[in-house]
Amino acid sequence: MLDQGLGSWPARRARMTPDKPALVQAGRVTTYAELEHRSTKLALGLRERGVGRGDRVAFLGLNCVELVETMFAVAKLGAVFLPVNTRLAPPELRHVLEDSGARLLIWQAGFEVGTESPEVAGLELDRVRFVSGDAGLAALSGSEGTVDEPVSLDDLFMIQYTSGTSGRPKGVMLSHANIVWNVFNLMVDVDLGSEEVALVTAPLFHTAALNQVLFPTILKGGTTLIEARFDPDRAIELIERQGVTLLFGVTSMYLALAATKRFADADLSTLRGALSGGAPIPESLLKTWLDRGLMITQGYGLTESSPGATMLRAADGVRKLGSAGTACFFTDVRVVTARMDQVAVGEPGEVLVSGPNVTSGYWQNPAATADAFTEGWLRTGDLAVVDDEGYLTIVDRLKDMYISGGENVYPAEVEQVIHTHPAIAEAAVIGVPDDRWGEVGRAVVTLQEGAELTEAQLLAHLEGRLARYKIPKSVVVVRELPHNASGKLIKSRLKEVQE
Repeated sequence: MLDQGLGSWPARRARMTPDKPALVQAGRVTTYAELEHRSTKLALGLRERGVGRGDRVAFLGLNCVELVETMFAVAKLGAVFLPVNTRLAPPELRHVLEDSGARLLIWQAGFEVGTESPEVAGLELDRVRFVSGDAGLAALSGSEGTVDEPVSLDDLFMIQYTSGTSGRPKGVMLSHANIVWNVFNLMVDVDLGSEEVALVTAPLFHTAALNQVLFPTILKGGTTLIEARFDPDRAIELIERQGVTLLFGVTSMYLALAATKRFADADLSTLRGALSGGAPIPESLLKTWLDRGLMITQGYGLTESSPGATMLRAADGVRKLGSAGTACFFTDVRVVTARMDQVAVGEPGEVLVSGPNVTSGYWQNPAATADAFTEGWLRTGDLAVVDDEGYLTIVDRLKDMYISGGENVYPAEVEQVIHTHPAIAEAAVIGVPDDRWGEVGRAVVTLQEGAELTEAQLLAHLEGRLARYKIPKSVVVVRELPHNASGKLIKSRLKEVQE
């Protein structure tokens, strides 16, 4: 029985375009027929190891063909795919694996620091190490056969962990239907074709590269070029040599591409689309790409909406420069006051999202789920203004989160780790502007009486305890932090603190 979920996509594509290249990495070509064959064999092997419906299978590795094969194999079994951020420190990795109840961890050679750390080594779960390449996951594959597990669109497909304002990462539950409807949204707004050649250099453990680029390209029968890491010079080379038609990147990536020596004279004629998310792109950078004949299509979304919520279509790109656009086709968006009334034009309010692409909630966290929804609407915690044509512009965040190089950073999580240093009396972390990363962290701290602490000493303390993108780039020691009459920290005043 052929399932209805995402695990059926390679099989259906293999029937339609068996010899078409589906994935290309480092010269290694995987056709749609090969992707279906290998993901099916891998599903059989996983089942032989006891993986079944609802079991969580974690994958820790860089962008690679094996990640895609694992994802589809897990989907075929009705199991749950758990892509793990490769930048997590050992304590963070332990929390994700422990909280999710992962049954199996498939990890790429090179990540021994995390997987073999004392924090992770003691966890009771099956583990498989692999080396990316021709052999790949062959040792984990089963015998020849078919997988006939029925999988519905409402079944849970993936858990993606995103840090919470309480300091503990939360697992966003995404069903097969959530992903499928997001893909439909994307294809309504972006004119993808079967001859698409998409370049994926952003991490596939994040929702944007996976759900906004890889899945739509596979559905249309295009080819995805997978790069383990982002290298701007290599990306320019691939655009020219492979005839790339579709890009995705965050602000720092588009900045790096524009800064290469080859950018001004590079042949970008095959590029028809450039997508961006994570944070607004400065108008100066948008104009730099416009001068090369390409409008970067910006959208707004979050992991909880799989991720697309709004899109600024290419036709409106110049006229509404800097806007996040309007709601995606199958998604509803409201901007409301604290009383849940619709805001007036130009008045800031919180963005609410509803639609079939929106998560049902957080994994084993009913309290966080209840807090995130009001009358069926997802409360994003982001502030926006709406113009007289209904276009949104994101202006601030109700939450303290900031985005650094496309990565969400939640100060509460960082502050908890800073407080483990014995010299710290109080700490607050804020995001400050940065030309390369958009925003970076700044820790503003007070010290225990008689204690001494340098910036270098505190940052060294955070190494290994937090992913590097979460570690602040600067530390300011002050005599006291600003509080209101009730003792609550006034973070808005910390913006005034200078290094």
